[in-house]
Amino acid sequence: MISVTKLLFDTEYFGDSLRYTKGSHGAIHGAKKDSGPVVVWNSTRTCNLKCVHCYMDSDAKAYAGELTTEEAKKFIDDLAEFKVPVLLFSGGEPLIRPDFFELAHYAAEKGIRPTLSTNGTLITREVARKIKDIGVGYVGISLDGLREVNDRFRGKEGAFQKAMEGIRNCVAVGQRVGLRFTINSHNFSELDKIFDFIEEENIDRVCFYHLVYSGRGNAMVNEDVTPEQSRQAMDTIIRRAMDFERRGLKKEILTVDNHCDGVYIYLKVLKEDPQKAARIKELISMNGGNRSGIAFGEVDPLGYVHPDQFSQHITFGNVRERKFGDIWQDTTHPIMAGLKDRKPLLKGRCAKCQFLANCNGNFRTRAEAVTGDFWESDPACYLSDEEIGIVS
Repeated sequence: MISVTKLLFDTEYFGDSLRYTKGSHGAIHGAKKDSGPVVVWNSTRTCNLKCVHCYMDSDAKAYAGELTTEEAKKFIDDLAEFKVPVLLFSGGEPLIRPDFFELAHYAAEKGIRPTLSTNGTLITREVARKIKDIGVGYVGISLDGLREVNDRFRGKEGAFQKAMEGIRNCVAVGQRVGLRFTINSHNFSELDKIFDFIEEENIDRVCFYHLVYSGRGNAMVNEDVTPEQSRQAMDTIIRRAMDFERRGLKKEILTVDNHCDGVYIYLKVLKEDPQKAARIKELISMNGGNRSGIAFGEVDPLGYVHPDQFSQHITFGNVRERKFGDIWQDTTHPIMAGLKDRKPLLKGRCAKCQFLANCNGNFRTRAEAVTGDFWESDPACYLSDEEIGIVS
């Protein structure tokens, strides 16, 4: 995750203390030293929508074998023992779980910051108030465009309107809320409209996700943006972030799942302000790039532990059988060992890149989906050979 606002303006939001701390890139089992990783828990596979790019391949039906309330509480106890700072409740649609509020409150009581990733369609005013009252730090609501574009992606007419109501209900009760927007060739042209939208609706935060080819998203490999469109998207994000800052609008703007974004911002600023660029280089060096299997992990509805939510074909153990912390520190699995020290294993452009320490090879699942090799170059890197220091 790259904080555009942190890099450009050196602002400080909650997650920046985990992403940009001196020595944090040296930690091999957590977000920083003396901390566990940020954990996303796909608490249920059941969902009331059917998004075309869903990495969970979720549907509106019950799935057998998901963690019970008591099993989930034991899992949360183990996370607290391992000093996990943040637990992101995701799905499917996590608000479909009848014990969501009980479990999120339980996590908060254990000193873990609960956050919520949702499609927003189930957030009434009462639900928004309960979310705030139990101490959920942040609600991320997924949109993939405005109205028709979003509804087409979400597989349900009216999904945009219901998500809008969810956003407005969060804003009305003072719950911190933001958008999650996955960039692809079908909604690439909507970026400026999304910035207009978050200003009009008083939304605190926006995360622009790069497409990862996993689950139903595997079918979208040929519908991803081109390298040139990725650069154009970043130019728009930078331009609008600077406009917000100039007008005193405090919005947290992030990009997710493509760590060459940080390098792109550095190279762009370097042309005009070398001193500021040096500070950006320092920050992306602290961040250390993609740290799936180190600072970020995922647990699926059945309790299996994975490097991240897009790599569920790789399993390290089950929290029903072993504590999460024990699984996370066990490097007998070659992928877990490799992720904690991946630089010697990387191939192609990634292995030769002068910014490898800042990007850490980007996203492994995307590389595997396209090449069949987990350690090959990430095909979504849009930086040129010249920019990354490869001489032909």
